[in-house]
Order: sequence, then structure tokens, then C-alpha cells
Amino acid sequence: MPRRGSRARTSKKIRRKPVEQHWAKIIEAIGEDLQRPGLADTPKRAAKAFEFLTRGYGQAVEDVVNEALFPSDSSEMILVQDVELYSLCEHHLLPFIGKCHVAYIPTGKVIGLSKVARLVDVFARRLQIQEALTTQIAETIMEVTEAEGVGVIIEAQHMCMMMRGVEKQNSVMKTSAMLGTFRSSQKTRDEFLSLLQMRP
Repeated sequence: MPRRGSRARTSKKIRRKPVEQHWAKIIEAIGEDLQRPGLADTPKRAAKAFEFLTRGYGQAVEDVVNEALFPSDSSEMILVQDVELYSLCEHHLLPFIGKCHVAYIPTGKVIGLSKVARLVDVFARRLQIQEALTTQIAETIMEVTEAEGVGVIIEAQHMCMMMRGVEKQNSVMKTSAMLGTFRSSQKTRDEFLSLLQMRP
């Protein structure tokens, strides 16, 4: 089963007013003047932006997939690559940005193409670590489609490593989750990786 309550709707909606008040306190704590024109509406804007960036907490997998599962005789690998993702590191609340590649081998049904990207967003739009995000996406695709196997790879750059700390601007983190035949069959994994290498 997906981890960390990934399938459940964990919150109906962010309570924007308390978030706005906390942003105001943070801005004042660093010595800024909330009365100056450039900052007067910043707490409100920041709260609204944070609500957007964490909207995955208000989304349930069942609602996203809806009825977009279709009968299919296909038993060949399906790959959706280069799905852009934006998430927030749960350690520093700084963004990490990258691409997600999702492949699965169907067993009687396929999921609508856009739903793969939407499922990536459901989990990316939460406070995350990349390792857990990769696993959550893979386990959810596996459960929803009842696939023979699922493979997920995420490549991302982390602002917490680029903007602070070691300040390494060109570092890329890669994580993978292989389930079913993607884990048990070297041939299946090789096909997945080979398809990714074919991209322009």
C-alpha cells in the first residue's frame, strides 16, 4: 500500500489565514517592515502561493483517476516520460524541480494519459523527500492499474542544495522505484532504461 497516507485526502483545504499570520511574523522576525509598499500584501500572497504549492493534501487519488481506466488488450510497456514536477523539500521548505518518468505493463486495463501526470502532481504538491515521492507514485500506479509491473524514475535539482549549504549548482538527484516485473526482470528494467535513452 502507498506510504505516509498517500491515498487518503489528508486535509480538506489549507487554513490560509493562520498561514498568512505566520508569514507576517516571519517577515517581521527578520527585521523587515510590513508597512512598506513592497511587503504590505506579501503575507497574503505567500499564503496563497503556499496553498497552491501544497494542494496535493486536498486531493484524493480516487477523485483524480475518476473513471479514466479503460479496457485494453495491450501487454507491452507503456512509458510516460519527462513529466515536469515541482515539489517542496520537507526539510527546508525549498523547491525541488525535475522530471518524472513512469512506465507500466498493463494487465487488461490502461489509465488515461493525462491521469499519470495528474497523479504525479498529487504527491509532488506536498512536503516531500524525493525518495518517498518516487515510491508513492509507483505504488499508486501499481494499485490503480493492477499492472504487472511499474517503474518510476525521478531526476531533480534541489534548491536546498543549490541555494544554501554546499551550494552545488549542477547537482542532480536521481531516484527509482521498481515494482513487480520491473524489479524481478532484468530484461524489463533494461527495456525501460533503453526507452529513456532514446529521448532527444
